[in-house]
Amino acid sequence: MGSFALKAAAWLRRRAENVLACLLGAMFVAFIAQIVLRYFFALPTGSMYELTVVAWLWMVLWGSAFVLKESDEIRFDLLYWSVNRHVRRAMAIASGVALIVLYAASFPATVKYVSFMKVERTDYLHIRLDWLYSIYAIFAFAVIVRYAWILWRLLRGRDPEAPQSLDVSSGL
Repeated sequence: MGSFALKAAAWLRRRAENVLACLLGAMFVAFIAQIVLRYFFALPTGSMYELTVVAWLWMVLWGSAFVLKESDEIRFDLLYWSVNRHVRRAMAIASGVALIVLYAASFPATVKYVSFMKVERTDYLHIRLDWLYSIYAIFAFAVIVRYAWILWRLLRGRDPEAPQSLDVSSGL
């Protein structure tokens, strides 16, 4: 990948981290507001609870789609790292193909269902559910692209990325 593309990818990753930080901040403020509204003013907290849940949902899926690295993902490491690199690469290729096929097969139905949800709104904030759940379609598309890229690298002979817990300085 060229220097410009690497710099652009790094810039986009930092902006994705910024979005994630804003979502975490919104969730924290809404959580504190729930406490203040309920225990100091005896006011209803439904809208703050709903904002917390929405921020959490978007944080998890946005972070998984754009911020987490391959090495940060959860794996069955005992089996995966106990085999030689050729078997490990074959396992990574098989799982990459399976994930791409499964997410690609479910993607049209996902988009159809998310767009169908435009008729519903959340109870307190009245957010249209197609906007709310659009993050899942974005996440699914990002997973397809990410694993297509990983699969391309594996097929070109690149070994899977080792998790940081196996590094000498990890403390494990």
